[in-house]
Order: sequence, then C-alpha cells, then structure tokens
Amino acid sequence: MEVGVAPTVAVGWAARNSRGSWQLHTAEATWDRAGAHAGKPISTEQGGAIFDLASLTKPMVAFAVARTGLDRARSLGSFLTEAHATPSEDVPLELLLAHRAGLEGHVPLYWPLTQGKKIDRRPALARAASARRADVAGSPPRGGFAPLYSDLGYLLAGEALARAERARDAGEVVELRVVAALELCDELGTARTLEARGIGFAERVVPTEIVGWRGGEVRGRVHDENAWALAGDGGEGHAGMFGTAGAVLAFGCAALDAVARRDGPLACGDVHWLVAERPGGTLRAGFDTKSEHGSSAGERAGPRTFGHLGFTGTSLWIDPDADAVVVILTNRVYSTRDNSKIRLARPLAHDALFTMAARARAH
Repeated sequence: MEVGVAPTVAVGWAARNSRGSWQLHTAEATWDRAGAHAGKPISTEQGGAIFDLASLTKPMVAFAVARTGLDRARSLGSFLTEAHATPSEDVPLELLLAHRAGLEGHVPLYWPLTQGKKIDRRPALARAASARRADVAGSPPRGGFAPLYSDLGYLLAGEALARAERARDAGEVVELRVVAALELCDELGTARTLEARGIGFAERVVPTEIVGWRGGEVRGRVHDENAWALAGDGGEGHAGMFGTAGAVLAFGCAALDAVARRDGPLACGDVHWLVAERPGGTLRAGFDTKSEHGSSAGERAGPRTFGHLGFTGTSLWIDPDADAVVVILTNRVYSTRDNSKIRLARPLAHDALFTMAARARAH
C-alpha cells in the first residue's frame, strides 16, 4: 500500500487448500503523520486494529436478511409505516438490497445536526423513502429500475430488518445472525457492542476524519453521517459495523462457502440470490461484482469475483473460481476525506494479495 494512502492499513488473504480448509493470513502497519513508516504493527496486546468498515456493512446486512428467512418479496410499506404514501411503499425488499428501487444514492438526513438541532427519526425515514429519482416513476418492473448505488436503499432495508426482528437496529441483527454464527463477537460488531465487551475498543479502533461539527476527530463512532445521526453507536443498514482484518476475512470465507452451497457458519439454504446476475450493471443484492475494465479488484481476480468497497478505505473481494478472499482495511479518510490515492493503490494491492493466495493454494 502506497505511503500517504492512509496512516493505518491492515490486509489479509485467504485460500482454500487441497484438504478443503481455509488458510488465513493478515498483517498490519501504520505511518506517522509525516508519512514515514512507523516500523511496527499497531496491534495492542488485546488484538489487532479495529476499523470502521463503512459499506462492508451492506453484505453483512444482506446475509442477515437471508439468515432470518425474511420474505424479500415483501414491500417496504409492510415493514415501515414511514414508507406509506411514498414512492417506495410498494417496493420489494429485494430491490432495495439490489440498488434497483429507484432511490437517490444519498440524502443528507443528518443535516439538522450541523445546525445544532435534533434528528426526528420517523420523518427522516419518510424522507429517505420519498427520495425517488427523477428519471423513474411508478411501480418498479419485476427486475427493478435501472441500478444506482444507494445508501438510502440499504438504510431502509436495514430498518425493515430490525423491525421484523424486533431489534434496536440493523447492526444488532447482524451481530445476532452473522457475527455470532462466525464466533467473532470480540472482533466484529457495532461500536456499542464492542465497547461493552472489554476488548480495549477505544485503544484499538483507528480514527477516521476530523469533522468540526462532530467535535473534531471521529474515533469509535461510525464515520457515515446518516448512520451516526440515526443509530449513534449502533448500526444502520448501510454502515455501522467495525471489525479487524481477520474478522472481515473470515466473513468473506464463510460467505463464499454459503454461496457455493458448502457447509459453514453462514450456510442457510439458497443464498445464491445475493450474487445472482442482474440486468443493467455489476451490482447484486449485497455485493458488487468485478467490472470488465478498470476494476478496483485488480487484474488477478477472476471474472466471477464479487465483493464490496467502503468509503473509509475498506475492501473485500472474493474469487469463487480461485477459492480466494482478499481484504484491505484502511482509514484513508484520516484526517480528511479529500484523499483519493487509494483509487490507484487498491487494484495493485489486490493483485498482490490474490497472488499470495494463489501461491499458498499451489503449495
């Protein structure tokens, strides 16, 4: 990873060996603010660095939906009264997960907080459900509208999931349905839960951005403003999970096993719909897939590779043909989000990780 991309980096790769077992490897490094390599891992005695996973939360939420057995054909309005009389009332849950509900990508629901005012959750959710794009109208066709990556869709899907499960928020359902199954409760979860577990969360979590209206350095609270405004130290459908590189790697391995219909901690019947091809682009229901040209997954990843990126500087890519998983976690938004060097670094780093995974599998 290029110096200057982020002050803290954790990477990992996993490969399935000839005996069918996963080999997992992780490493960490940190740089000082001048860009010089610190020369030692940042891990504490209690474990590795913990990162704000940002949108890597989304595939975890999609898996939580699958593991609850929730009917993904149910309309949003059947879950949320706030969606009644909005364009999203009759939109099926699956189209929200697949970014085909016709919603805008983002609306600053958090804006009242910047003015010293409080957030009223119900009107905020109604506003999200009302954020229909100008280029679409009416009820969505069976396969949904043309895809547009939407945090709002996942925010609403996460709220539907939480209410169906009578949970505080989507993050709690992910913890119950995904994290517990992976036996990673000390390495993956919301800030609320990780703080309560006595694992040194405050010392291990890496900072994200310095934001004046949030009191300065954001550390140990979700970076995404809408998620923070609505869930605080919990988790929404689009962001809010924190974790180590090893935990994200383990999730990726279990996700691949589940999609490939192999036994594993996340196996729960047919979950292939999470990565099934959909018209109009690379976005699936919980994951993205490798684009034909210029993918951040790099050149070494196979054509069926699926995964996700996170705004804070995180990534997870899973190659089912190579039985390989790679992870990069950074806080590239520290101390400002105006840092785009990771766009160049990601494909190169993913190539290196997939290469190491391939060598390990060959031996």
